[in-house]
Amino acid sequence: MAKYINPYTDFGFKKLFGEEANKDLLIDFLNQLLPDNHQIEELNFRNTENLGEMLHERKAIFDIHCQSKKGERFIVEMQKAKINFFKDRSLFYSTFPIREQAQKGEWDFRLTPIYMIAILDFQYDEKEEKQKFLRNVDLKDQDGDVFYDKLNFKFIQMPLFKKGEAELINHFDKWIYFLKGLETFDEIPTILREPIFEKAFGVAELANMTAQQYEQYQESLMTYIEVKEFVRTAKDDGKREVAKEMKNDGEPIEKIMKYTGLSKGEIDEL
Repeated sequence: MAKYINPYTDFGFKKLFGEEANKDLLIDFLNQLLPDNHQIEELNFRNTENLGEMLHERKAIFDIHCQSKKGERFIVEMQKAKINFFKDRSLFYSTFPIREQAQKGEWDFRLTPIYMIAILDFQYDEKEEKQKFLRNVDLKDQDGDVFYDKLNFKFIQMPLFKKGEAELINHFDKWIYFLKGLETFDEIPTILREPIFEKAFGVAELANMTAQQYEQYQESLMTYIEVKEFVRTAKDDGKREVAKEMKNDGEPIEKIMKYTGLSKGEIDEL
């Protein structure tokens, strides 16, 4: 039985980063991703539900929406599974803190910086030569020079993080190692014996939850498992359809195995 929560669940993620008592965890994590001029000292949580101004506009619900004392705004999302139009969705989400800054009456349109940070429990870079664990995105011109530095996207593809404890280089590495391995740890790894992580482990320990919190977590965990199983099943079904077509086209079984990842026995059964 796991000792700590699964941080990829809605409950687990918000327990670690979305509670007032744990703002220091979120600040410490975000500061590893931010440039020196946007380091956070204090932040306030904002309403995570945003409604469009007109009835036909979609509603957006964020995992975490917060604002620093200096005005920077952050949307932090934990994405459990690959979805269609993921980049479009991220851009759509970023428009809410933009429009939220509009002022009535005379206004000079000056905006504070916005960061959309997505922690992904899946891999969207399919081609090996283009895979990037951390992708920093901002607006650049045709020469690659930054055109506008107030709208930033940071995508973290967790499956691409392969470092072991001995390979961790910096504080950011430690945070990712913590998040990726949290549910599997039986005790705090030596390299994470720092006050900020010791607090995070305390927050994440199942034994420290009330009965109601534990029940909520179990419901969230079941939802997470169901989503992952649905995605896995859909992926397997897709592979089998591809294998069927290749088999019907007379492709060699070795080639079908290479392109689908199915075994010879699985292909023979099709």
